[in-house]
Amino acid sequence: MAIKVTLRKKKISWGRLSLYLDFYPPINIGTSKETRREFLKMYIIEKPKTEIDRKQNNETLAIANQICANRLNELNKLDIYTPFERELLRKNEVSEQDFIEYFRMLTSKRKKSSSDSWSAALEYFITFSKGEVRFKDLSYRLLEDFKYFLLNTKNRINGIDKLSQNSASAYFNKLKAALKEAYTEGKIQHDLGRTVKSIKVLETRREVLTIEQLNKLSNTSCNSELLKRMALFSALTGLRFSDITNLKWSYIEYIKNRGYFLNYNQQKTKSVEVHPISEDAYKLLGEPQESNRLVFSGLKSKTTQVKHLNQWLKQAGIEKKITFHSFRHTYATLQISGGTELYTVSKLLGHKNIQTTQIYARVVDDVRSKTVDVIKLNK
Repeated sequence: MAIKVTLRKKKISWGRLSLYLDFYPPINIGTSKETRREFLKMYIIEKPKTEIDRKQNNETLAIANQICANRLNELNKLDIYTPFERELLRKNEVSEQDFIEYFRMLTSKRKKSSSDSWSAALEYFITFSKGEVRFKDLSYRLLEDFKYFLLNTKNRINGIDKLSQNSASAYFNKLKAALKEAYTEGKIQHDLGRTVKSIKVLETRREVLTIEQLNKLSNTSCNSELLKRMALFSALTGLRFSDITNLKWSYIEYIKNRGYFLNYNQQKTKSVEVHPISEDAYKLLGEPQESNRLVFSGLKSKTTQVKHLNQWLKQAGIEKKITFHSFRHTYATLQISGGTELYTVSKLLGHKNIQTTQIYARVVDDVRSKTVDVIKLNK
């Protein structure tokens, strides 16, 4: 449908007429809502009394009429294009759009469990590109350059250590995921992410606690009793930090002759889990509260957590580099060491793929291999 554009006048103060364009039907001219008017910020004198006033009015009206004709041409020119030409125009318009803003929009929609990783990936990409990348700038070369940047840049948290390869891999994959969505939405013509290889993930050493060290921690005081209970609960159940912090009393069930269970949704995988817990683990929960209340609440910032954890480990005489997630690793390795089948441990951890759980089996094998020379014969 063709759009009509008419030059109109509106009476304002001091005997002047403001000039504006009237659109029918209404159009969007860069605002969030459609409108029927565009004020030209031009005016004429309603009743000119001098030749100069009349001449000024004529010149202003001539300019306004030209603007009116231009708007009419702009708004209706697509009617003379073929569908193929209109699609080319659309693609050209999209190619000029800001990819950084698109990446930022995708990041804002991520769930809490993955938003930190997406935000970090976005920040590294902004630093790399200096914040200026249009869709038409995206290319195989740009992605390869960003990969090189991630593998050689400093960790943005402290600005000293080199960014780990596994972190670089995670952040690069977030960019590839953003490109995949852009391709699906028709903003780019090729799935660029598929043309570039991901950064290889290195198998890292997973620090775990022995049963002796775990008991030592249990018998050692900590500056944060809450952190201590949460960490030990993770070691006894295998739950992630995110699942523990979101644990409500309504998720805890007791089944006669079977004991206590957790019935909850994993934050990371969104899968529903029914997880048996031991009597020791249940005791760490504290006194039961209202069903909608969090079991563990009040833990301060991540910096404070690390401070208390390091103090606790030092007090117990444990020199391993242990993070909160190490308690989940400890649960898995102690279960496998104790004879629990790999498939069962995989289910208890909520892994979707048993290959993920096999990493813990290798950790146990490494520990066992160190015992071969413990018993020696005297010669």
